Amino acid sequence: MTAAAPLRLLRTVRFDASDERVYDKAAAPDEWAVSGAFAFAGLDPAQVAGKLRQAFANGFLGLASFGRSTFAAVSEATPGDLAAAERALAEHLCSAHGAPDMEAALAAARDEAAFVLDLCREAPVNTVFTVWRTWDAAGAIKEEFRTIRPPSGEPLHARIWTVVDEP
Repeated sequence: MTAAAPLRLLRTVRFDASDERVYDKAAAPDEWAVSGAFAFAGLDPAQVAGKLRQAFANGFLGLASFGRSTFAAVSEATPGDLAAAERALAEHLCSAHGAPDMEAALAAARDEAAFVLDLCREAPVNTVFTVWRTWDAAGAIKEEFRTIRPPSGEPLHARIWTVVDEP
């Protein structure tokens, strides 16, 4: 019998303070995250501008603050982490997006989590993801994900000087 592959989910990453300036609400570092494109469903693209436009175009949704993050990295997770993330998202779907009940919200949250699990399945831990969202001609949201892979091999940096002992 083979062991189950470890679960891999996304966590928000903050390389600098820019998310605080570009989003109305920035996610804190190290939150579990999903794409969060559902938050823009039904919006008129012509009405989406400024910080909302930036959140639409480039933001992952953090599941603790429900703020946005430009970067998310692959992290190992436990089944308990997954269940907690799904529950937090389901509660958010009820309170902020009008889900009819917790059962429907949990089903939608599980779909969001399944998408992230699939996205991260083959990616090494610490792979950083970015997202680019657009609306197509029919008004459907399209997402493209790009990765920044962690460095591998040696050297992980360039040598700029050498220290030599004096005789």
